[in-house]
Amino acid sequence: MCGKFVKKVKIWYLCIVMEKIIGFDAKRIVHNATGLGNYGRTLVADIHREAPGHRLLLFTPDGGNANLRCQMEEDATLSYVYPQHRHYMRLRLQRDLWRSRFIVGDMRKRGVQLFHGLSGELPHGLQRAGIRSVVTIHDLIFIRHPEYYHGIDVQIYRQKFRHALKEADVIIAISECTKRDIVEIGGVSPDRVNVVYQSCAQLFQQKAAAEEAPTVAGIPTPFVLTVGSIEERKNLLLLVKALELLPEEIHLVAVGRSTPYAESVGNYARQHGTGKRLHMLHGIGDSELAALYRSASVFAYPSRYEGFGIPVIEAIASGLPVMAATGSCLEEAGGPDSLYVDPDDVDAAADALSRLLAEGRNSDRCHSSRQYITRFGGAGIARQMLDIYDQLF
Repeated sequence: MCGKFVKKVKIWYLCIVMEKIIGFDAKRIVHNATGLGNYGRTLVADIHREAPGHRLLLFTPDGGNANLRCQMEEDATLSYVYPQHRHYMRLRLQRDLWRSRFIVGDMRKRGVQLFHGLSGELPHGLQRAGIRSVVTIHDLIFIRHPEYYHGIDVQIYRQKFRHALKEADVIIAISECTKRDIVEIGGVSPDRVNVVYQSCAQLFQQKAAAEEAPTVAGIPTPFVLTVGSIEERKNLLLLVKALELLPEEIHLVAVGRSTPYAESVGNYARQHGTGKRLHMLHGIGDSELAALYRSASVFAYPSRYEGFGIPVIEAIASGLPVMAATGSCLEEAGGPDSLYVDPDDVDAAADALSRLLAEGRNSDRCHSSRQYITRFGGAGIARQMLDIYDQLF
């Protein structure tokens, strides 16, 4: 009887010792509906499926948006971790201090062995605490194009970038373009930077229903779709100018957070006779966005600079032909069968859109593009990340 008890204790002890506990910076997961939030939710969900024996702890200074938070279903191996006295952390400064410094103490209490900063930053003190770390750096647009940011934000982002390079055991870039920027600007060895691409959610890979196109969001068809914050860098004005050169039955749908730039683009469209053909949609949920992808005729992404361009992957997964801009990493996302134009060449954009509209969604181009993006599948991306984690344990 005593021998059986000792054996059970040994098994329990081995399970505890062998358990891998990984912490994640989950602020964006519970706060950001797009971009960094989507990256975190998709990656952690894929890792959770691929490594059910790991414990995943999502560290966040507050509960954020309930709808976003609930997309990550908690269970025995995945749970959120908040500051011990979070109800008293009403000030942003308090939450920021916890996330940048005091979070390390909470990690130690929970036995975290490895921490992954999902949004380009890491807390101070990880190395001193003996916690290995990985950081994902999405882009260095704030350095390449500081004109798109407030001056104080550029300084803050620069400091976080420099600290992350010093603190991290492994640096993840989401594209070869971002890796080149990190090596050049950060002055680090290429060997320290691993490229692990993003994947898109399964939601965007469902086929369109035949009757869906005429009814989605009340948008007339056919339409060109673009997705991303409606800000200067995303370059919506190029598409509005190209719209003038396309047949009058073609509409343009822009989905994303509105900024003052959106108003100026709307004014331009009204002044040039395309105001009724431009539809800017804000606050669109994932299910409605997926329906828009499935109902569009062409996807366009004329952004002047990106770290990767996940909407391109979502569009191709949804069966859309893609036109994107040259100048950053979008060729990596869209592959050789998408079309690419200079972000200031209106005639080239109109010609590319006309060509893709004529070819349609069932073209060889679309089939080849869907084959190309299989490299961004969630299971494969998760396994790449887990291999990196395993080297650090």
